[in-house]
Amino acid sequence: MLKLSRYDDLGKLIVRLMVGVLILLHGVHKVLNPGSLDSIRKMLISANLPSLLAYGVYLGEVFGALMVILGAYSRIGGLLIVGNMLFALGLAHRAQVFSLTNTGGWSLELQAFFLLSGLAIIFLGSGRLALKPD
Repeated sequence: MLKLSRYDDLGKLIVRLMVGVLILLHGVHKVLNPGSLDSIRKMLISANLPSLLAYGVYLGEVFGALMVILGAYSRIGGLLIVGNMLFALGLAHRAQVFSLTNTGGWSLELQAFFLLSGLAIIFLGSGRLALKPD
C-alpha cells in the first residue's frame, strides 16, 4: 500500500510555490510601478496611519513571498503575507466582505486565498524540500 505521508513535504512545497509565486507577481507589479503605492498611502492617511506603512506591502508581497518560495524562514514569510492581507482587507476591501461577484463567488476570494494560504504556511512550515527547512 502506498504511504501518502511520504508526500507531505511535496505537498508543502506545492503550497509554498503556489502562494509565493502568485503573491510575488503582485509585489513585482508594485516594484515596477511605484506610483501604485499612492492609493495605499491615501488609504493609510485616511485611516490616521502613517503613509510610510505603504512600503510594508513590499515586505509581504516581495520579501515574504521570496521567503516562502525558497523555504527560508517560511513561517515568518507566511506571517508577512498574513499581515499584508490583513492590512489590505482592513484598508481597501472592508466594503466587500459580504458581497458576491456576478458569477456568485465571494468578492474577496483572492484576498482570502492569500490570507489563508499564509496561515497554512505558518502552521505547516516549509517541509524538507526547502533551502532552510523548519
